[in-house]
Amino acid sequence: MTGAAYWVDLYQARQPLGAGFLVMRRFVLTALHCLRGLTALDADLDIVLADGSRVVGRVCRQDKDADLALIEISADSEVSQPVPVVGVARGGDRWRGPYRPADDEVELSGRIDSGAVRYLCESGASIEALQLTADQRLGDYSGYSGGPVEGFAQDREPAVVGILLEQAPDRADASRSANVLFAATMREVMRRFDQFDVAHLIDVLRPPTRQEQAAQSRSAESPSPRSQADRVDIVIDTFQQLSDQVVMDPTHVTELRYLALKYVFERNPDGGASWPTPGGPT
Repeated sequence: MTGAAYWVDLYQARQPLGAGFLVMRRFVLTALHCLRGLTALDADLDIVLADGSRVVGRVCRQDKDADLALIEISADSEVSQPVPVVGVARGGDRWRGPYRPADDEVELSGRIDSGAVRYLCESGASIEALQLTADQRLGDYSGYSGGPVEGFAQDREPAVVGILLEQAPDRADASRSANVLFAATMREVMRRFDQFDVAHLIDVLRPPTRQEQAAQSRSAESPSPRSQADRVDIVIDTFQQLSDQVVMDPTHVTELRYLALKYVFERNPDGGASWPTPGGPT
């Protein structure tokens, strides 16, 4: 299942900006247009997690043409929220948008009309997108931009399949908007941000945080901390699932399996060395 409460609200100096969601414990994905209220793209952001806690982050990558941005959470912050499972949507599946702009707003849901289409977004890029029909006729869906799209069907567990970006106009009346939305697929996100895969690898391989270790010690049923071999198995299994779902190119999976072994056995042979950061030397 997708992890509960992985979506976030973005603020700067108490000014709301928009939605986003964790794609790993160090990074938040959002629509770039949600950050238009920023004083500067390198300014500090307040990231309000679903439990109400706040962490600080900064925009580390942006793709203006595809209207996407990655926000890196400060290394001083510890995030224990679960990271969602990523998957591929199929036409005819149901979808839901678990993020709501406010408590008095509805949760979006509907049908996935097309699992993967080429779509020319307003910012100029041709992206792989999901065409979604919403059950709720709200007129204006702008407050939901940047939020996750979860796809689900009877034979599959729910998974995050895209990020909401745009709303289609009503062709019968240009002054109105239709209840048809477009979301960039997670496969498109992974293609746009090279560091996504490496950062996800590090997030899976890293030793547990102090907060996670404390939570484990409070629960008698908690499993013991992961060994190096366990972490390798988890990473290889995760990448194989992404390859099987065609979220990730199989040749890329082979390369990342090698990196998994390299990080575990060369960089942290005794469990005491520090873990590399995305963009650092390999």
